[in-house]
Amino acid sequence: MVLPGRCRGNSMNQKAGTILRLFRSGNGFISGEHLSRELGVSRTAVWKHISALRDDGYRIEAVPSRGYKLISSPENMDPHEVAAHLVSSRIGKRIEFQKMTASTNADAFRLAEEGAAEGTVVLADAQSGGKGRRGRIWASPAGVNLYCSIILRPSIMPHEAPQLTFLSAVAVARAIERTTKLTPEIKWPNDLLISGKKVAGLLNEMSAETDGVNFVILGIGVNLNMTAQQFPPDLRQPATSMLLESGVPIDRSLFAGIMLTELDLLYSDFLTHGFTPVREEWQQRCNARGRRIQVTDSGTDGTGGLFSGIDSDGALLLRSDDGQLLRITCGDVRIL
Repeated sequence: MVLPGRCRGNSMNQKAGTILRLFRSGNGFISGEHLSRELGVSRTAVWKHISALRDDGYRIEAVPSRGYKLISSPENMDPHEVAAHLVSSRIGKRIEFQKMTASTNADAFRLAEEGAAEGTVVLADAQSGGKGRRGRIWASPAGVNLYCSIILRPSIMPHEAPQLTFLSAVAVARAIERTTKLTPEIKWPNDLLISGKKVAGLLNEMSAETDGVNFVILGIGVNLNMTAQQFPPDLRQPATSMLLESGVPIDRSLFAGIMLTELDLLYSDFLTHGFTPVREEWQQRCNARGRRIQVTDSGTDGTGGLFSGIDSDGALLLRSDDGQLLRITCGDVRIL
């Protein structure tokens, strides 16, 4: 399946990303011979990749006997730019991009069912049907945020799949710290906060049999450059964007590339060492660490106590006032 939009498959995105990295590592022209050698392709193939970049809005000068020089890049999010900022062993080898889609999670789910490789990434400039946890709407205007879904095929049991949500949260937190001076916190189970306001949400979906997982879709939405006027008036909790908190516009392609790089590192560590390293870092970043909280579900009065971390399956551990250690698998957390 090929999604509408700028989708050129694994090799094209990777080669274009390498060309852009080479352009930016130098100060002038790069010869076609050098590009050919670095990419492991013919000079004719180099020209085709240069032409494809030009078609996508890159201004590239070509001078005989001197080679090629990058003059300017398109302002909008671009899969080639994401690839240029991405260093990974699995994630992002194939990047699918659309200007508009109903949901990147739905697109990724279809691709996974059709056999798309692990690490395939679906990005969109805007979503018409973005969704959050428990069927809530995720506002997805064009040109400002990150809407991203990743296909993973881990050899784990279905009850272990929720662990990957916590892995996603840590990757986003790391990316925020690498691209700004902001300090994000993670709210159980799947929100990221800055100054107590929601800046990102995660929504994972799974296809599985009783004896194993077929695939997991990691859905990630991050408010990068939204203005206050772009947030819906009926939000259930205060929301913000990295622009509003830092005062500096965020390069969306740069952020996506860094976040996917961090996710790739965390996923490789997860496959080698299990959930423990991710769990420990997640707990260090949690906004409830060492605090009293109340967990409510479906309008109930809620259960109060001391936050005691998360269990091996991601369940919240709560030490109640009578000393019991409770496992909570769903609900909304409020700091007391």
